[in-house]
Amino acid sequence: MVLGALIDGYETDCLTVADRGLQYGDGLFETLAVRDGAPCLWRRHFDRLARGADRFGIPCPRPELLLDECRQVAGGEAVGVVKIILTRGSGGRGYGPPESPQPLRILTLHPWPDYPGVWEEQGVEVTFCRTLLGENPVLAGVKHLNRLEQVLARAEWRDPGIAEGLMRDGRGRVIGGTMSNLFLVRDNHLLTPRLDTCGIAGTVRDLVLHLAGTLGIEVLERDLVRADLVAADGLFLTNALIGVWPVRRLGTREMNLEHLPSELLTAVHRVARLPDREGENDAGTVAAVSG
Repeated sequence: MVLGALIDGYETDCLTVADRGLQYGDGLFETLAVRDGAPCLWRRHFDRLARGADRFGIPCPRPELLLDECRQVAGGEAVGVVKIILTRGSGGRGYGPPESPQPLRILTLHPWPDYPGVWEEQGVEVTFCRTLLGENPVLAGVKHLNRLEQVLARAEWRDPGIAEGLMRDGRGRVIGGTMSNLFLVRDNHLLTPRLDTCGIAGTVRDLVLHLAGTLGIEVLERDLVRADLVAADGLFLTNALIGVWPVRRLGTREMNLEHLPSELLTAVHRVARLPDREGENDAGTVAAVSG
């Protein structure tokens, strides 16, 4: 359900059929949590969007403009979701991009997802997906519009009790969930998959890396396979809307939530859901969280 929409700053839901985002998936997007009419983790979302736009050669709007439009489309909602889409704009038929692209920005407001509240504290059940992720270092880490692999993977299950599916690449490396990043605890170490050839560098994944360092917890980026997850002491998932989901069941294996770094997870939850009214970074929030 779309509660509101802005296209290039105008209240409309009409999009030209020649837009390259529609024709070729030529663009990027961000999905932001909204609290009290303000986006959460704004600076991390914008920085990732800007990095992707720079990599793809798409002119990126000024952060002040996007933040203002984000607040405008949020309309003071107490809680919600804003999606930002940035495309290369229109450019005629054919893959060749225009020499001077005129990017198109789309902002939409959506209701907060109705995930069961118990998933945050009691953990979630996850499964492994059959659909594989293609490897391409040029696209790795970027939240681009080409999400067909995730669509196919998410179509593999209908059980409402399963919260997420884990995806692997062609070499069998576990990269993350269809909509989330993955962390595991093993022998008192915190590990997360490397994202050098595929996967999305999530904003909350980045937040975990930052807060873990502040709290003196080392996080190692490694190539992980299915056997690593099965043997793990604990697992958790992250994204901008769920914050953190502990994993209580992986396939047929019950996981022990007691091995998870509770102080870190609590800090991540709180910081990820702080409304960012000034568009500043969250780097200084650790003291407030631990206090």
